[in-house]
Formats: sequence, C-alpha cells, structure tokens
Amino acid sequence: MDLNEIKARLNQMQTASTGQNKGDGKQLFWKPSVGKQTIRVVPFKYNTSNPFTEMQFYYGIGSKKVMPSPLNWGEKDPIKEFSKQLRQSNDKENWRLAKKLDAKTRVFAPVIVRGEESEGVKLWQFGKEIYEAFLQMAADEEVGDFTDILNGRDIKLNTVGPESTGTPYNKTTISPSMKTSTLSDDEALVEKLLAEQPDPKKVFKPLSYDEMKGALQEWLSPEDTEEGDIVSEPAEDFDSDIKEAPKSNYSLSTKPVVKKSKTDQFDDLFGDEEDDDLPF
Repeated sequence: MDLNEIKARLNQMQTASTGQNKGDGKQLFWKPSVGKQTIRVVPFKYNTSNPFTEMQFYYGIGSKKVMPSPLNWGEKDPIKEFSKQLRQSNDKENWRLAKKLDAKTRVFAPVIVRGEESEGVKLWQFGKEIYEAFLQMAADEEVGDFTDILNGRDIKLNTVGPESTGTPYNKTTISPSMKTSTLSDDEALVEKLLAEQPDPKKVFKPLSYDEMKGALQEWLSPEDTEEGDIVSEPAEDFDSDIKEAPKSNYSLSTKPVVKKSKTDQFDDLFGDEEDDDLPF
C-alpha cells in the first residue's frame, strides 16, 4: 500500500469536508453483522498502491434501485450533465433538485473475515465515515500499512443495530489490532487470496448513455407516475444484473418542473446525513 497516496486522499477528503461545513452478489459482497467481528484488508490485486475503490451510484431514479454512474468507467454521465445544467439556472427548485440528483460515493475494500478465510476474498462496501477512519489509520505512523501480508494488522469491527443508532440502519466502527500479524501462515492460501479477488468495476455493469437518460426521464415525467408515488426504494443488496431502462429521446433541459411532492419524497431517499451503512 502506498502510504503517500493514502495520506493524500485523506487530505482531499478533509479539505472537502471543511469546504462543505462475476458471480452471485451474495458471495461477492460481505456485510458486518451486529456484534464484534475481525477482518483483514487484503492487498488489492488490481491496484497494489491502494486497496480502496471509490465508485459513484444513483438510488431510486426511475424504476431502478441502484445505477452505477458511467463516470466510474470514464464515460459521460447524463444525470451528472443534467444536474450541472440545473445548477446553471437561478431557480431555487432547480438547485434543490440538482443536489438530490448527486451520486452517492461508495467505497469497496477486498477483505477476508477471520475464521472464514476458506471463503476467500469478498468486497466490503461502506461510506465516507468508515473510509476516512481507514485512511486515518493508514496515515498513523504507529499503524501504517495494515494490508501488509507479513506485518499488517487485523481490523476489529463493532456493529450496533437500529435500536442503538435510532435509524433503520446498522452502524459499524473500526479499530486496528494492537499486534501485527501475517495474512496467513498457509503460503498456498496467501497466494490464492492475492490472486482470486473480485474487481468492483467488473462486478457492476455500466449502463449506456441512453439508458441513463431513459431512467432519468422516467423519474421526471409526471405522466408516467402518479403524484406522491416513489418509483423505487433503495436496494437491499447490490444487483449486478440491472435490467435495461427504457430508451428515450429525452433532451437535457432545465425547463421541466418536477412536482414538489415527488422532490420532497426524494429527500427521504437522498438525505444529507451520513449513513455509515446504507441498506444494500
């Protein structure tokens, strides 16, 4: 792990915060359960300098539960473009809608669960709070490269449920093990863990520009949805087999006015609070 790159990313996140006051998904992804668990972040096969993969996702737009932004693959994103156009107007409602159309950042890390090493490397996805905790951990000279296969550190997790968080979601906190340790004493297992890893950018299937426009139009079109209806709730799990959205000749414009009641309900899907553990 390149600690200079990790420290640089931590600095970027802190600066931004100050400025702003193939397979079955259930096998690929791992999610902490309520209680205490121990994991190990594995050196990432597809980026040896940084084990964390940042990706952008949209939730509840059109009939889709989760849509990865084409920006994840360096492609144009019509929803991003539309949001940018909304911000170029002087209309308060346009700005409000633009904020709700902003993609959410999710971060993926390759991990093994202690006691379940035989199940191989899985992807743990989390939000900004846990991500920043990981970056601070790596930037701490007393911790350093916790992914090192010989002298790294296990990560201790403590997860509490909705009864403690007061939200529909669990909340996980992380801390490094006090002692360094090897990834595994089994050399064959270590080789397997380093070689057989899922790549988030290959797990998810990018949608075409027209498909993304179609999903946006579906949500914006009042004739397609009765007032007060929410088309889709956030997904419980990532779905790598996202169905195609309807094709559309929709042209990006700031003129269409979205019904206020629908925008209000969009607030519930895209709240401003930091959800440490989104429901998927």
